[in-house]
Amino acid sequence: MKIAVNYDNGNIFQHFGSTKQFKLYEVENQKVVSTRLLDANPQGHATLAVQLIDEKVNVVICGTLGMRMLNLLEEGGIEVCGNVEGSCDQAVEAYLEGNLQYSKEAHACSCSH
Repeated sequence: MKIAVNYDNGNIFQHFGSTKQFKLYEVENQKVVSTRLLDANPQGHATLAVQLIDEKVNVVICGTLGMRMLNLLEEGGIEVCGNVEGSCDQAVEAYLEGNLQYSKEAHACSCSH
């Protein structure tokens, strides 16, 4: 399994469409076996979804994301765990343990753009 988390200095970046990096976690037998940082495609929202689909990501853990992004990811077969805050590593561990508190709904950011 591969998990992607919007990454910002160890924490979950809260605006999916503006993320600069993802932290990718390779998981085997419910354990993280490797991680790496992936620079986000700067071409726009749709390309972020395509990038993660091309990376064969199974799960995305993120902060806020809009309905369009949620739909693109889900249509690509990616499970979305949204509205999560805090440490990327701790969120992935909580997900693997079945304890991650998240939403499966879109949550628009509160920033202006």
